Amino acid sequence: MSRADPAVSPAGLGRGRAVGFMLPALVLIGVFLVFPALWTIYLGLTDYRLTGLAAADPQVVGAANFTEALGDDRFRSSLWLTVQYVLGSAVVGQAVLGFALAWALRNRPGPVKRITEGLVLLAWILPSSVVAFLWIALLDRDEGTLNAILHTPGTAWLLDHPMSSIIVFNVWRGTAFSMMLYGAALENVPPSHLETARLAGASTFQQLRDVVLPRIRGHVLTNLLLISLWTFNDFTAFQITAGGPEGRSEILPMYIYNVALSGGRLGFGAAISFLVLLINLVFAFAYLRILRGRREVVVP
Repeated sequence: MSRADPAVSPAGLGRGRAVGFMLPALVLIGVFLVFPALWTIYLGLTDYRLTGLAAADPQVVGAANFTEALGDDRFRSSLWLTVQYVLGSAVVGQAVLGFALAWALRNRPGPVKRITEGLVLLAWILPSSVVAFLWIALLDRDEGTLNAILHTPGTAWLLDHPMSSIIVFNVWRGTAFSMMLYGAALENVPPSHLETARLAGASTFQQLRDVVLPRIRGHVLTNLLLISLWTFNDFTAFQITAGGPEGRSEILPMYIYNVALSGGRLGFGAAISFLVLLINLVFAFAYLRILRGRREVVVP
């Protein structure tokens, strides 16, 4: 048997045609991902501003922006608030609530399951500006729906509890993705295994721990990575609190916006954006390491 021609792809397209099919995607990646990333790194090394002499003739300042950011109390405060935001709304909120909904709906009758899924998805597909308006109306101090329900007139939720407000908001808005992913994962758990565990006297918690989670571990890790990265870079909450009051809800995306655009320091904002990119890469590499070390157990 003759050796395969290296110029022919497994699909039989040939190397030239294969490159032709990939070229549009590579161009889009280069234009919208690679170039902006490189441009951000360059801006982070300059004192570029929106106005003034630095806008017309920016100067290279080296690592000054990065050292200033790492020594900035406001940056460290925003980073800590972002960690709280990710842990509260993604890891604890969306992941747990999404799994709880998927588990509760797995054996429900068709109409009940479809209506519940539709209501959860509605929060996800609505435009962010519409969702933000709804939550501002819900949490309004004078005529807010929540105060009317709880009989707590005059409570300023967005001023007194800004971080809790945006965490709950993001949980409500983003749980649909976790619910759908876990729902699909639970379809792969054989009902006979759960029934066998139940007949053996296993509690619901034991069934989840010993039967369900080992089979969907890869889905859980994938979901945690995606929602953590999305939440870490989420800017939607800006439409509710704008980082206030007094920076008490200023997570990193809001801080970058306030520094780079409102404050006009594009170079400094770009340096912070690059630091955020490095943090995202740490998240991704940690996930890959965990996934590689804890491969999903295949139950025969």
